[in-house]
Amino acid sequence: MAAAAFTTPTLKSYPVIPLLQVGAMAHSRPYVASALIQKAIGFPAELVDDWQSVAIAKMGELLDKYRSLRVYMDACVHCGACSDKCHYFLGTGDPKNMPVARQDLMRKVYRRYFTLAGKHFPKLVGAVDLTREVLDEWYSYFNQCSECRRCSVFCPYGIDTAEVTMAAHEIMDSVGMGQKYSNEIIGKVHRIGNNLGIPGPALENTLQGLEEDTKEETGVDVRFPLNVKGTEVLLITPSADFFSEPHVESLIGYAKVFHAAGISWTLSSHASEAGNFGLFIGNYEQMRNISLRVREAALELGVKRIIVGECGHAWRVAYSYWNTLIGPFDWLDPRYPVPQHICEFTHDLIQRGALRMDKDANDERIVTFHDSCNVARASRMGSMPGGQFVIPREIIKVVANHFHDMAPETIRDATFCCGGGGGLLTDDLMELRVKGALPRMEALKNVVDDHGVNFMATICAICKAQFTKVLPYYGFDMSMVGGVHQLVSKAIRLGRND
Repeated sequence: MAAAAFTTPTLKSYPVIPLLQVGAMAHSRPYVASALIQKAIGFPAELVDDWQSVAIAKMGELLDKYRSLRVYMDACVHCGACSDKCHYFLGTGDPKNMPVARQDLMRKVYRRYFTLAGKHFPKLVGAVDLTREVLDEWYSYFNQCSECRRCSVFCPYGIDTAEVTMAAHEIMDSVGMGQKYSNEIIGKVHRIGNNLGIPGPALENTLQGLEEDTKEETGVDVRFPLNVKGTEVLLITPSADFFSEPHVESLIGYAKVFHAAGISWTLSSHASEAGNFGLFIGNYEQMRNISLRVREAALELGVKRIIVGECGHAWRVAYSYWNTLIGPFDWLDPRYPVPQHICEFTHDLIQRGALRMDKDANDERIVTFHDSCNVARASRMGSMPGGQFVIPREIIKVVANHFHDMAPETIRDATFCCGGGGGLLTDDLMELRVKGALPRMEALKNVVDDHGVNFMATICAICKAQFTKVLPYYGFDMSMVGGVHQLVSKAIRLGRND
């Protein structure tokens, strides 16, 4: 969507609860996946003739499979505690972007087909038939949820809107209304091994180029190994780290950490992607098929440990799902029986004195940190309480002299989303992405005004990609976002006399 097609919200111009703009985002919807994409990943190629009965049957299957989904359908009392907690509602003012209203798009259909009152007295309980108009509304508004889970933090009943959104995505996929961006990426992983569709030879050439660049920068032979058997570590990182700015700076940082610590490692061309968009569409078969590539690569290469790079939903899948999808990991070194996050790995090395850092090397940067949703709310990092919040900040304080936290939104698990997660990182949703980023941009403006911050670190590939696109809409330089290991790369000392 072109920039001229919408107006960027003005910073400091909206109330905590915005004026309602009914239907303001009813037009917003991503492209539907093509027949080729749908077939490639096992979904109907187009809207099936009996789509209503298929959708209702799939909903019944999910309600039976996940007791939580049925609880979420029954438990809501419409108290409104979640209403002003969604960044998309705050940015758009569209009441259907209130989490409770988005849930109700499914809840009304649930009541109609799966409750006694809804079957016999639908109007009395707000039940509706699943018509094509309702399905189109699902497609619009369930593709305006980044599955960030911030609303669930404030819900007194623990209702998880993300689970409802994922169920809606799976139902829509089952009838042939899959989303192009998410499903196309899943197809690339199945065909090639990564989200960007980078074939093995291109990946190898890219890594060779990074070795040359790093040697020119440091004078040290820092390797970026690929498909090397018998190493200690297999690094699984988002494919954006191989190709795109500012992501690649984090990959260089990882390589320097391994080199400085003297730990052998490798990447895999077979499993060259940490991200798993099966999570976003709620399809565990897709999640497992994508995750299996990691297991296959680890066994083929004979590694002892698995470390996951800077990516929020990649870490959530690794932390929360890998054990059941591809575990148990009884074939790894018993000292490291589960995957580690790269920040946890680097932090451990820093704590042991295995890395030397020069904080002054980052003096041109005044740093803040954005907590990524799938790490902040949905995962853990290390054994320390709150490690997913503490560890990245401790690393930053070791490698930079000037750090200022964003406030007041970044209060642990109440942090706001970047606005681009959940499969929404597509240009046909640019209006939504820009408006959804408003609360983060407010927080960033505050810390820029108060402390002169010029660099926002984060540990998620989607956050980095989202912010580089939306920062200019709010008058910020797109280059002010990067990874924690981008800072590590600058500060780490490699040579004996460095």
